[in-house]
Amino acid sequence: MLFIRLLVILLAGVNAALALRSFARGRSKGGNLGSPVLSKDYVPVEDQWFEQFLDHFNPTDARTWKQRYFTNSGFYKKGGPVFLMIGGEGTANPKWMAEGEWIEYAKQYGALCFQLEHRFYGKSHPTADLSVKNLMYLSSEQALADLAYFIEGMNLRHQIPAGTKWITFGGSYPGSLAAWSRAKYPHLVHGAMSASGPLLAQIDFQQYYVVVEDALRTHSQACIDAVVTANKQVHIMLRHPLGQKGLAEKFKFCDPIDPGHTKNNDIANMYESLASNFAEVVQYNKDNRKSSKTANITIDTICNILVDENRGTPVSRLAQVSNLLLKANDEKCFDYKYNKMISELRNVSWADEAAEGGRQWTYQTCTEFGFFQTSTARPQLFSETFPVDFFVQQCTDIFGPRYNIHLLQSAVERTNTIYGAFDLDVSNVVFVHGSIDPWHALGKIKSTNPRAPAIYINGTAHCANMYPQSDNDPPQLTEARKRIGQLIGQWLKD
Repeated sequence: MLFIRLLVILLAGVNAALALRSFARGRSKGGNLGSPVLSKDYVPVEDQWFEQFLDHFNPTDARTWKQRYFTNSGFYKKGGPVFLMIGGEGTANPKWMAEGEWIEYAKQYGALCFQLEHRFYGKSHPTADLSVKNLMYLSSEQALADLAYFIEGMNLRHQIPAGTKWITFGGSYPGSLAAWSRAKYPHLVHGAMSASGPLLAQIDFQQYYVVVEDALRTHSQACIDAVVTANKQVHIMLRHPLGQKGLAEKFKFCDPIDPGHTKNNDIANMYESLASNFAEVVQYNKDNRKSSKTANITIDTICNILVDENRGTPVSRLAQVSNLLLKANDEKCFDYKYNKMISELRNVSWADEAAEGGRQWTYQTCTEFGFFQTSTARPQLFSETFPVDFFVQQCTDIFGPRYNIHLLQSAVERTNTIYGAFDLDVSNVVFVHGSIDPWHALGKIKSTNPRAPAIYINGTAHCANMYPQSDNDPPQLTEARKRIGQLIGQWLKD
């Protein structure tokens, strides 16, 4: 009997784990900034720990915790600056302490380098678990205060001379934090490189799939037409038992479609998962994230499949794209069940799979940013089944009834009021975006302020300028990296 109970628990855990996709809400499992591929072996840097306050905004709360960070002093020259790479919505990766474009700048300017992991991600656990009462200490404001206290602490610990200039670096959400750190703490942060950072908090991020469609069109209109036709065929097949069975077989569903048990949210989750396949490929298209399991799957790869009529009907070709990504991500089947996903994201244990960042980032989207990539603007392309309400319902189902549309509206307004959205008034910041990256729609891609220029790189994807250089880099990416280095040099002369 004990064996049976243990087996049930084990199978439940397996089913729950299947529900977490490798890419959801515009975020890759493990965080949006991938791991750089190193050109050689390095001695791994050691984990170091910095004591932080749990709540920076309550002086009566003296509770503290240990935040992880890394150090590389190998390029430091006396009188040089300090570079701080900001961790984000995933585990901080020590490989970034060895290579990456910021390391090239560190060599150039003789910088001391730190990387600080974001609270509640990776090994930086401020609380005993991820319960809602503890997640109240997870916010961009607390993270920025962590940066401020860390800078003060390192100045003291390393006896860094007064007047030494700190430059922050960040990609994706940390790109936002980098810009905000300069705005919020200008006495501590002298300059910032903000790559692919969204500045506008927005509940209905409907522009996301507009950019995805535009990116697919760089291959051909035929690719777009194939996606539209395939999804229409999916819609028709869902209406009939034989079609439902055919879909389950083609797409390798973990569970068959059962009219008596399959809910509307399951179907919405299925469509949103299919759309996310395209989003994942587009967002990271040819970005030098060679360590990614899907790095060799590009827009050309999936569109070549979709337009090849020899591969079968459009829906069959769509299934082939889906199965290609399942295989690349080591996923055995397509899990579309809504309640499985919700159940996993409700788990508050640090030992759970969702603790890699899925639950935490969902909380931040539900309480600060929105960023919900909806079907609103492109209902014909990926169906109309995942509007804002679908994502708001997830907030409520995961965190409780308080986390509803009213809280979201208030939270997003608050975020934009605090940080300024597109009206962020700042100097010594460079905003870098790629035209293929859907997140550029919420970032600053034009600037009339010469002290805070924007660099918009045609044909590149998410955080492309941060990765190590490659022989295949387009000239506009090479030029952007060079321009960023020049700007840093100008800031250091100020």
